[in-house]
Amino acid sequence: MARRFWLEDSTGQKLTRDNDYAGIHLTADVLRQGHVVAIKGLGGFHLACDASNAEAVNTLRQRKQRYAKPFALMASNVEQIEVYAYVNAIERQVLQGKAAPIVILTAKNHGLPRSISPDSDALGFMLPYTPLHSLLMHAFDAPIVLTSGNRSEQPQCIDNDEARSQLAGIADYFLLHNRAIVNRLDDSVVRVSNGNTHLLRRARGYCPEALRLPPGFEAADGILAMGAELKNSFCLIKQGQAIVAQHVGDLENATVQQDYRQAITLYRQLHDFTPTCITVDKHPGYLSSQYGQALTQQEQLALSSVQHHHAHLAACLAENAISLNAPPVLAAIFDGLGLGDDGQLWGGEFFLGDYRRCERLAYFEPIAMLGGSQAIREPWRNSYAQLAHYFAWDELKENYADVAFIQQLNSKPLALLDTMRAKKLNSPLSSSCGRWFDAFAAALGVHAETISYEGQAAVALETLAASAFVQESAYPNAHCLTLHNQHFILSWANLWRYVLDDLKQCVATQQIAARIHHSLVAATIETLLTLSLKTGVSDVVLSGGVFQNRLLLEAVSNGLQRLGKNVLLPKQYPMNDGGLALGQAAIVSALTLFRE
Repeated sequence: MARRFWLEDSTGQKLTRDNDYAGIHLTADVLRQGHVVAIKGLGGFHLACDASNAEAVNTLRQRKQRYAKPFALMASNVEQIEVYAYVNAIERQVLQGKAAPIVILTAKNHGLPRSISPDSDALGFMLPYTPLHSLLMHAFDAPIVLTSGNRSEQPQCIDNDEARSQLAGIADYFLLHNRAIVNRLDDSVVRVSNGNTHLLRRARGYCPEALRLPPGFEAADGILAMGAELKNSFCLIKQGQAIVAQHVGDLENATVQQDYRQAITLYRQLHDFTPTCITVDKHPGYLSSQYGQALTQQEQLALSSVQHHHAHLAACLAENAISLNAPPVLAAIFDGLGLGDDGQLWGGEFFLGDYRRCERLAYFEPIAMLGGSQAIREPWRNSYAQLAHYFAWDELKENYADVAFIQQLNSKPLALLDTMRAKKLNSPLSSSCGRWFDAFAAALGVHAETISYEGQAAVALETLAASAFVQESAYPNAHCLTLHNQHFILSWANLWRYVLDDLKQCVATQQIAARIHHSLVAATIETLLTLSLKTGVSDVVLSGGVFQNRLLLEAVSNGLQRLGKNVLLPKQYPMNDGGLALGQAAIVSALTLFRE
């Protein structure tokens, strides 16, 4: 079948003849006029607008219902990108590589609208990776927003008719071609940190490339790992190789669930794969776990479950080629939430583990999530929970009456929250580092009331801290590390007192944010050094979605290396839950091989 492309308007009327290059120039013209164009790419549709046109960017946000999450950008070449962002040699190499991912770059003081990336000082750029993109960028010769072609939280459109229907009311024009897209693929996202390339979203350009598992795993076979609830991907283990699928998305959405099931079926067909065992996360509420359980019943397969943070640890070991029989490592796994072995919600954890075992050695002091999942969406709840845990509220009201955040909290239904906390009503305890960041962000007035996407408050807090990070340092004795029932517990009463004192004295929030980051770095390093001394282990894994925070990752990693520790980091696979399936599969493979 001959390949064809054409431009049509929102009514479906063709504006150009097939393969008429005038259509490319017409597309560039309508972009300059401030219109939104749906463009069919390699793995799905994108929505494009002129990146320099603030009104067009805001129009796209409103129509797509994506009100705050950063937009990706496409530029003609690296020289054009360098007008707007700093590009080092490694970032240049990644941008121009065959995978052509989105690369997260530090923005210059540029002329692009702030609304492209409202909470961050970073810009995500990519270069053209199809002939159609190359032709359009040559004709437009300026950066465009190029975000996934979907409504917020829906999968990317891949079919022309689907796009005409789903993107109606969003796109003014459609630049289409007639090549069928069989496998939906989002753009991959990469960030360079300390000279290392870290994949934050693994999809187009990297999937379905297989990973040869480390020594000892040669006979591993027949494992299907279902991944997590958010940022889902899944993994097949076949003949000693791990085939990790592309980023699927958040399974909370019914359409994404359907896409997830179709992708599993497609991968099984493509790789002639029949599992003998399915592995899931221990959290029974995860839709990936529920689907895994359903598959085991339908196909009469073995089922195993893996603790969330152990999977993060094992994924990092696997991609760093740590052999099956290697001695255990220490790990700091910081993320939002994962169900722990004790039934509580974990997320600020320190472990000693390998592929088969994982022992919890230390953790953040568990704090109530007031309102359960509502505490994820409303960061102020985490602040109040922390303050109510460490202090008497009447004392705080008296000593910090002029602090805006204390005044803000005083207007909340605190008596009801106190009752919930006391009676443990919809207030599960959590050691989450993600909620820890939310709590301090809210205290500094950063997205205190609500967030519109996961990690928004933490991203904004990191951005706030970045400008003062080099000049600042940790608060002295900001954390307390105590031994309780064979576990070390990190508590933060002193840190909160320092932060409230700084707020009372009207210290710049950038300085406070930087000091908070440095204090977490100091606490993390001290805890790992204490555990290293206790265990005699010098290899340390850093993983979990919170370590996508560049300030935290670089400072902890560099600090440990200066002290002689060997630091292992996720690079080829996401440190967030997008890499979880690899760890699940590696753990179950290891346990199976040892049973055999």
